Amino acid sequence: MGLFVIICYMSAVYNKSKVVTIGGRNNIRKIHIGGDNPITIQTMWKEEITDIKSNPTKLSNILNQIENLSSLGCDIIRFAVPDMQSAEALSIIASNTTVPLVADIHFDWRLAIECSKGPISVIRINPGNIGSKERVEAVVNACKDNGIAIRIGVNTGSLPKDLEMQVENKELSRAQALAKTALRELAVFDELDFHNVVVSMKASSVEETIEANRAFASVSNIPLHIGVTEAGPLITGIVKSTLAFSTLLKDGIGSTIRVSLSSSPENEVIAGREILHECGLRSSGVTLISCPRCGREGFDVHSFMDRWQNELLSLKKNVTIAVMGCIVNGPGEGKHADLGIAGGKDKVIIFKKGKIIRTIETKDADKVFREELESL
Repeated sequence: MGLFVIICYMSAVYNKSKVVTIGGRNNIRKIHIGGDNPITIQTMWKEEITDIKSNPTKLSNILNQIENLSSLGCDIIRFAVPDMQSAEALSIIASNTTVPLVADIHFDWRLAIECSKGPISVIRINPGNIGSKERVEAVVNACKDNGIAIRIGVNTGSLPKDLEMQVENKELSRAQALAKTALRELAVFDELDFHNVVVSMKASSVEETIEANRAFASVSNIPLHIGVTEAGPLITGIVKSTLAFSTLLKDGIGSTIRVSLSSSPENEVIAGREILHECGLRSSGVTLISCPRCGREGFDVHSFMDRWQNELLSLKKNVTIAVMGCIVNGPGEGKHADLGIAGGKDKVIIFKKGKIIRTIETKDADKVFREELESL
């Protein structure tokens, strides 16, 4: 792939991506990525999993959290697999959930082979650190035999030496080097006649993330998983991801996303679904509006939202819920809401479409709110 092709992406028309299918084995949900299919949301598990065989309670807790993430809108969950014990544990987890799971492999190709024996849906590898072409081929053959997709993941920290040198000599931008690396790795998979592939090129820079994905999408129709890696804590990470995603999605680039945060998987999923919703690409089900609070506030909006946010966002209802800090403006500002709550110092009101339907004591707020929520 010539450099001229790579740097001319700005005038390119980005073609619709091909479709890659993941899951579908062992009762695992089948998901189609790319084409006209909905953009999928991913997150990554934040804790080690090796002790689940000796700790049934931990396995149960993991499975419950996976289901909670799914109810929030998560489609795919990635797990780090740093050792053989993790590979074995992930197969057990995958055998007990319908959510497609991704095994994230670095350096040791044998871990990918072991994961391929279980009901894993995707193997994520960076071919550059797996080793020889023969090892990559062994992973590809195992995935072929077991109906597993592969995500080729490249990042700015693991560029091939020749491309890294070109970056240092300012012959290529780092983003162009990312795209060239991905295309180079993809050519190996083409030689091996393996096409159930998704590609990701991640940088911690918004600009580099956008440039790399545009460069790749101008010359390939392989589905792209987009994300800003090491994006930072909650606020910083959401800002960076929103800027990168909204720009790329507007171009028609991106078939699956992950908001990478130094925060919980739940916050990654919620941020992802809200970005897609505001881009007009995914129905969010429940829409939450809440006031930021001020000196006039008589109802503890923050603690109420902390208690209720995840449950509300998990509801399979197309409704708008308003949580407002004061009676003065609450019903008016939230008059379009299907259900709302606001309060004074001693009293709380419940309203629907701006009309107050109940006035209650503050201590009864959660109980009455649930009653009205269940009646919607």
